[in-house]
Amino acid sequence: MTVRSVLGSKGHQVISVSPDAKLSAAIKILSERRIGAVMVMSGQKIDGILSERDVVRVLGERGASVLDESVRSVMTPKVITCRESDTVAAIMEVMTSGKFRHLPVVEHERIVGLISIGDVVKWRVAEYEREQEALQDYIKTA
Repeated sequence: MTVRSVLGSKGHQVISVSPDAKLSAAIKILSERRIGAVMVMSGQKIDGILSERDVVRVLGERGASVLDESVRSVMTPKVITCRESDTVAAIMEVMTSGKFRHLPVVEHERIVGLISIGDVVKWRVAEYEREQEALQDYIKTA
């Protein structure tokens, strides 16, 4: 199973904000869209990623005044990415070892999707259920 399969069912939509946007505006997007991360981009260039964890960490460290600062001052600038051809098992390992929950999908230097650990778990559970049904069908016909 590949990342392409997950994106095929999930979709390719990527929500992004400018690095110069206020943190409060980015938090509003996270809340309204009910998502855990947004890409921080200048045009087609990935500048970073802003996750709920980044927001909680900086609020705990610097207090509510940080809400008026730019996303650039809070985001995670080093972004690990994957490709559509990567296996779900491989990206699960990357996410687990890196302790992050969102992985941008990049092809030919363009972002084509964003995979969350929730997407991976949902896909994996569905795959497991399909395997169980196939086994049950096989047993019934044996």
